[in-house]
Amino acid sequence: MLREMEISHVKLVPVLLFILLNSVWCTTSNSISESFLQCFSSHIHSKSTCKIILTRKSSSYSSVLHSSIQNLRFLNTSTPQPEAIITPFRYSHVQAAVICSKKEGIQIRTRSGGHDYEGLSYVSKSPFIIIDLFKLRSIDIDIKNERAWVESGVTLGELYYAIAQKSKVYGFPAGICPTIGVGGHISGGGFGTLFRKYGLAADNVRDAKIVDVNGRVLDRKSMGEELFWAIRGGGGSSFGVILAWKLELVPVPPSVTVYTESKTIQQGATKLISRWQAIADRIPEGNFLRLVIQVANGASKNGGKTIQVIFNFLFLETVEKLLPWMKENFPELSVEQTKFAEMSWIESVLSMADIQRNKTEVLLQRTQQSKRFFKAKSDYVTKPISEVGLEGLWHIMLQLDTSLLILSPFGGRMSEISDSETPFPHRKGNLYEIQYYVSWDDDKETEKHISWTRRVYGYMAAYVSKSPRAAYLNYRDLDLGMNKDANTSYAQASLWGLSYFKNNFRRLAQVKTLVDPGNFFRNEQSIPVLPSGEK
Repeated sequence: MLREMEISHVKLVPVLLFILLNSVWCTTSNSISESFLQCFSSHIHSKSTCKIILTRKSSSYSSVLHSSIQNLRFLNTSTPQPEAIITPFRYSHVQAAVICSKKEGIQIRTRSGGHDYEGLSYVSKSPFIIIDLFKLRSIDIDIKNERAWVESGVTLGELYYAIAQKSKVYGFPAGICPTIGVGGHISGGGFGTLFRKYGLAADNVRDAKIVDVNGRVLDRKSMGEELFWAIRGGGGSSFGVILAWKLELVPVPPSVTVYTESKTIQQGATKLISRWQAIADRIPEGNFLRLVIQVANGASKNGGKTIQVIFNFLFLETVEKLLPWMKENFPELSVEQTKFAEMSWIESVLSMADIQRNKTEVLLQRTQQSKRFFKAKSDYVTKPISEVGLEGLWHIMLQLDTSLLILSPFGGRMSEISDSETPFPHRKGNLYEIQYYVSWDDDKETEKHISWTRRVYGYMAAYVSKSPRAAYLNYRDLDLGMNKDANTSYAQASLWGLSYFKNNFRRLAQVKTLVDPGNFFRNEQSIPVLPSGEK
């Protein structure tokens, strides 16, 4: 069962000096002040701080730090490291960390899965600590009432696995990568194969628990509707530390269908993409038709490169019901039985993540099998891109073998939810989203690959959303703009904020000003505080 909500204020507890010194001795280090350690010890009901606070002298400091760094760009000697890593297993530990960090002037970075694309959940230029939530992993599923309380350290894989252990006909509409932590993923919106049917992960949150700037544990009732609105798509790290989410589970059929086929541009892939664009936002809401576009070896003997498009579809129905629709809309795609696979929803989770269907336990692994350097960007498309425009894109992609584009169709339930229902504004009017992704293995090639992402992003400006050019928070991109310091103005932050949140950015800033007027919870793309008189 999910641990009960702890007291909203952590009271100072008297501790004898020798007990205090003994409890913090194993963590004492020049890298973090004695006053922080004493403050932390005095605010928790435990003498075992060495199991909670890891300093640079702790034997497990490096292994814990590196365990959830998913992007190798931020795993090198030049990357700033935290003064300490807090590994809470009680809510009171998070409360103490916030209270004492604020008192000592130390910044906080909160990490649940470590998938922040720019490393902002574990990197800071100012002295900082990491609150690593990997020990807060309770999942309490209530199938009868279609609800689940899930703590922020849980990964999507762990959540999906736990649901499947309780029922084969329920799921949750969140992301595809199983090692992503629910804490950050849901607070940024969160979409995957079910979002056209049920909306974002954030659209299916019914309650939450958060530690605010004053160290209080708040639920939906005590935090108020404005803060509850803000953390469901506006990014939780600007407002506090998300402890847990109460989720609404969604029904899924006993059997779904996964379809995979690939075509090169020589085989007519460009025209197929044009047809896909024409119907992307109007296909039945139970269908998720994702395109993965990559550079591949050509069929010619000279070893040339070509563009390959992988049609990766999930249908919430049987093959028998699906075939007529496929033949009508994509007659060029094969309808051979081998291209289709009927399976349970949890097996489709594995399939879409490119994991063997009989390897369900893999969902419990918190780290990826292999890690690479990577950079990504995002765009939203509101009008079909012409074939001429696509051909220009292929030309740029062929200049870098590891370039990858993922096109995810919108429409369905996403077009029915208001742009202001949550901070996530990319709803009606979007045909699909593009993720530009490039990865590499050698740090020396970093600049070349990042330059490629900027070049393809520049080329695509003519074909995507405008005023503002929209972007997805969970595909964080510091190229959009960065806060310079704690006093960054709303106007300055709007350079990136309007891309992520459009007209919701002003309301987010109003909530931020109300709940964290001192701007304690901040990073390079945190919501700014409005000056007096502009609230």
